[in-house]
Amino acid sequence: MAGLHSYTELLHACPIVELSGYTAACRLKGQIFAYLNFAGPTGTCKDALAQSMLALAAQRGELKEGQTVVEASAGSFASALTLAGLRSGHPVVLAVPAGIPSGRQRQLEELGARLVYSSSSRGRIALEELARKTARECGGYFLDFFSNDDNPEYHRRVTGPAILKNCPGLNAIVAGVGSGGTITGVGEYARAWDNQIRMVAVEPYESQVIGGGFPGRHQIPGLGVGFVPENYNPYVVDRVMAVTSADAARAARQVLGTDGVPASPSAGATLCAARRLMEEGRAGKVLCIFCGRALWE
Repeated sequence: MAGLHSYTELLHACPIVELSGYTAACRLKGQIFAYLNFAGPTGTCKDALAQSMLALAAQRGELKEGQTVVEASAGSFASALTLAGLRSGHPVVLAVPAGIPSGRQRQLEELGARLVYSSSSRGRIALEELARKTARECGGYFLDFFSNDDNPEYHRRVTGPAILKNCPGLNAIVAGVGSGGTITGVGEYARAWDNQIRMVAVEPYESQVIGGGFPGRHQIPGLGVGFVPENYNPYVVDRVMAVTSADAARAARQVLGTDGVPASPSAGATLCAARRLMEEGRAGKVLCIFCGRALWE
């Protein structure tokens, strides 16, 4: 591998690997590939996404040099955005629930974020209102990654082209739905260049909002946010599949043993869906987008 000028270059250099050990162990007739989008410090796809969303906003002139960035998030995107802001000279303020665990609060503050708290019971709506209010008061830029088209735009420019260029002949692409940016951006790019590829969206069985059901608690971090994000484009999705938290965790453990890939539960969910497609005889060459890695110590 050639030397890199900076570690951030690695965020966009996502390898595609064939999971031949997994397909053999499951006795599947076909090929499953994984797009490993988790090279950054948070172990998720959010690192590259946060960096790129700031760059796109700055390129348009909407984000000024040194301007504060505000977001309503306490999860992996909050960490990724804080680190991206630190590297690019943008202070980050996060609107978070008042009940955020003390360990998570301390972690975000140690990364460099300033936290503002919402005690409202209205959940995501209240957090976004607080974020907008904070941005107005400090002259900041509200990123709003659940509704900001820069989220899917990153995947139109990077993820989609990388997949179609380096893994031709696919029957299906499987992606989990969190903020909706990945499935939308990749799906819109695929529709434009190869309309034969089926796009499959994955959500937790316990929280089937994308499929028209009800929100619920689950154990697949990064998926199933409990509402349909504005960034989600249903018109590029051919099928929505629901995977249980237990099945997602089981697939993630299995692919670690068969192929050495440290898949997170969200990655395991996409792999489980891909396996189901093959068992149904609906695809012979499938690619899963792995948006997170598991940490094994």
